[in-house]
Amino acid sequence: MKIFTENKERWITGLLLLAVTLFVGYTDNRSLIWLFLGAFYIVGFNEAVKLFDVKQKSPYIYAFIIWIVAYFYPNPDDLFFLVAILFGAKLAYTQEHEKKKLILPFLYPTAGFLFMLMLYSEFGIKWLIWLLIVVVFTDVGAFLVGKSVGKTKFSPTSPNKTLEGVLGGIILASISGTYYAFVMDLDTLFMATLISSLTAIASVFGDLFESYLKREAGVKDSGTLLPGHGGVLDRVDGYLFGAIVMLIVLRAL
Repeated sequence: MKIFTENKERWITGLLLLAVTLFVGYTDNRSLIWLFLGAFYIVGFNEAVKLFDVKQKSPYIYAFIIWIVAYFYPNPDDLFFLVAILFGAKLAYTQEHEKKKLILPFLYPTAGFLFMLMLYSEFGIKWLIWLLIVVVFTDVGAFLVGKSVGKTKFSPTSPNKTLEGVLGGIILASISGTYYAFVMDLDTLFMATLISSLTAIASVFGDLFESYLKREAGVKDSGTLLPGHGGVLDRVDGYLFGAIVMLIVLRAL
């Protein structure tokens, strides 16, 4: 009970976000999901610009254009590679080396959000909910197990993370994700377990990568929008890595 009472604000914000997300998912409306993900993307992109210390103001224009094009373009994840090619071509032509940081927010978080949108477009809402369940239980399992019995440090990048917590999160997420996928007849038991486990592992390192960025930038949180959590990137970091891995594995299998 102490875990819940000492982190009351975090739990309330998390439950409210979960409720809104499930409502949007229940509607299963592409336009609403595009708007919902887009709102998180633009705020997250702004946070990434600050974390990467990008001085130019132009990235925001390109971020909006990318997300608008993603609504109409059949394969939104392609846009990530297109942006990388255009940026590389411009950098080589103009030799504006001081703008090299400009590409970073288009790698993270842009790629992850485009893959989330593509996961929905290509496979449907059930698979997006599958991603949600895996990442949520990875976070919850890691938090509860880590706070309860965690002793072994996982990585110097994130001193509060423990190996016990990480393993507990991956195991809980794998069981929960497998159960959901199997009950919803999304895949075979083996495939459901494999996809859930790989997505959970990716989620852990998505969270760790966000911690690395904050450590490099010398800040505690990526933003202040979400009480008890920090910024948008603090909340969606696991999804940004998890969505990419889940979509790639689903396509491969």
